[in-house]
Amino acid sequence: MSTQQPSPDEPRPGWMASEAAQAAYGKHLARIGHLIPVVLYLYVMDRQGIAAAHKAGRQDVVDAQVASIAMERRHDLLEAAVVLDALALGHGHGGYLPRPYQETSIPAPRDVELRTDASDVAGELARHDQQYGTSVTGAIPDPLEDGCTDSDREAVRAYARREWITRQERWPYI
Repeated sequence: MSTQQPSPDEPRPGWMASEAAQAAYGKHLARIGHLIPVVLYLYVMDRQGIAAAHKAGRQDVVDAQVASIAMERRHDLLEAAVVLDALALGHGHGGYLPRPYQETSIPAPRDVELRTDASDVAGELARHDQQYGTSVTGAIPDPLEDGCTDSDREAVRAYARREWITRQERWPYI
């Protein structure tokens, strides 16, 4: 276990946050640095548990785990959205992949893919909050649809940031 104290400049050992991420998240960036391994670990463990229960023929356990994941969906979307957004902020600026994406023989640049993924998850957060009324800050942007613009994608990312920061300031230990 690392004894290093997180800071906005280096929220995780070996990961230097970009100036854009520092500007967007401020003092909350250290918490996002801690979420990177947590989000990945929980994803793997959840899938492992469901797969083991399925293999054992324990449909009751599968159903219970799926219900639990569904209940935590908003929390998971928010965490994944800010982790991807913070990572994407360190990869410069530029456009997004079109929606719907058409596979071509020319691979998309990695930074464009990362920004697109960040906006797609943030768009799902906006969709969830519109459907269930779970927004903390209000002013939910429209969820992303086919033909959305770069500004639509920027709006959902900004929304996820706003939701995350507000949640951290209201309930810092969640």
